[in-house]
Amino acid sequence: MAKKDRHCELIKDKTGMWWDVALYVPTVVFLLSIAFKMWYTADKNWSYLLVFMATFFFFVGVNRILTTRLMLLPQSPLSIDANKERVVLGLRNGEAVELVKNVRYFPDFTGKSFALTGFDLAGKKRQHVFHKGQFPDESEYKDLREFLRIYA
Repeated sequence: MAKKDRHCELIKDKTGMWWDVALYVPTVVFLLSIAFKMWYTADKNWSYLLVFMATFFFFVGVNRILTTRLMLLPQSPLSIDANKERVVLGLRNGEAVELVKNVRYFPDFTGKSFALTGFDLAGKKRQHVFHKGQFPDESEYKDLREFLRIYA
C-alpha cells in the first residue's frame, strides 16, 4: 500500500548557491562595467538601462540565494508536508502555510527543481521554488516529485 502523506525536511543547498554566485556576480559586474564605460564615452541613456539591468539581476540573485538556496529569509520554506488535499510548508519564521486551493505543481524539464503555487487559507497566493540540492536524499526528492504530479 502506498504512503498517503509525504514529509520532507529541507537543507541548505551550498553547491547551488555557488553556482548562482558564479552566474549572477559576473553578470552584474559585466553590466556595470559596460554601463560605466558608456557613461564616459557614449550615450548616457544606454548607461541608465544597463545600471537598471545590473540592479535587477543583483536583487534577483540575492533573493534566490537567500530564499531558496540558503533559506535564511523568514519566508523561506524549511519543510514540505503533502497529501492529496493540501500542501503544508513550514517556514523559517515558524509559520505553517497551508496551500489548499488551486495548488499547482510545475516541474522543470531537467529534473533539478520544481515550483509549487497555490492559495493559502487566508486567500493569499503563495509561490515557492525548490531545488534538488535542498533535499538530503535524491530518492526523497524523486518520490516527492512523483507524488506532487497529482497537482500538475
